[in-house]
Amino acid sequence: MTANEWTGRTELLLGSAAMEKISQAHVLIAGLGGVGAYAAEQICRAGVGKMTIIDADKVVASNRNRQLLALVSTEGQRKAQLMAIRLGDINPDIELVVLDEYLKDGRTEEILSGKIDYVIDAIDTISPKVFLIYHTLRHGHKLVSSMGAGGKTKPDLVSISGVENSHGCRLAYLIRKRLHRMGIRSGFDVVFSPEPVSKESFLAVENEQNKITTIGTISYMPAIFGCYCASVAIRGIIEGI
Repeated sequence: MTANEWTGRTELLLGSAAMEKISQAHVLIAGLGGVGAYAAEQICRAGVGKMTIIDADKVVASNRNRQLLALVSTEGQRKAQLMAIRLGDINPDIELVVLDEYLKDGRTEEILSGKIDYVIDAIDTISPKVFLIYHTLRHGHKLVSSMGAGGKTKPDLVSISGVENSHGCRLAYLIRKRLHRMGIRSGFDVVFSPEPVSKESFLAVENEQNKITTIGTISYMPAIFGCYCASVAIRGIIEGI
């Protein structure tokens, strides 16, 4: 085991050179809901030395069926702050940048202007998602983006591919369409599932910011998407890709 006992098993698997790369890395996670919180936890437990976490939401009761941070005891609390406490309790030495805000326009570019080894996009609304993807690539950062986990139940269909090869996912289609208008057709990986989504899984909603419908979800699917995203980032850091 290493002197840093809690990462000993990771080093046993990956080796000291890989652990050094991981410990020196900076990973940004945008969105700390069903996908993003699980991704953030796996990134932290792998031993990443610096993380930027971004989310402007608070925990509500409907989050409890799928979100890592959502408990009866955490209802009404800010997700970014809850995640920061949890990550610090895993690795007290981690360097954290905690942003309790929505990503908008020039602020997104400002956040992306520094050294970042990997960006994990777990945003679930289209416009800020596309904006983050576009400017992440423009700044030359590595990126993995989560597509739609809602309305799906089959983990064996979840895949990782270049965005240009994603298929059978409505969110991926809309993201590709927007990015094509901006001159982007490839350059980053996505986690997606081609599993068909039943129309009965959707429900119209009112008075919710950036949302006109909600979609049914099962506990394990967002977690799987988050773990897949974390795996892309961790392996990319180790392999330098």
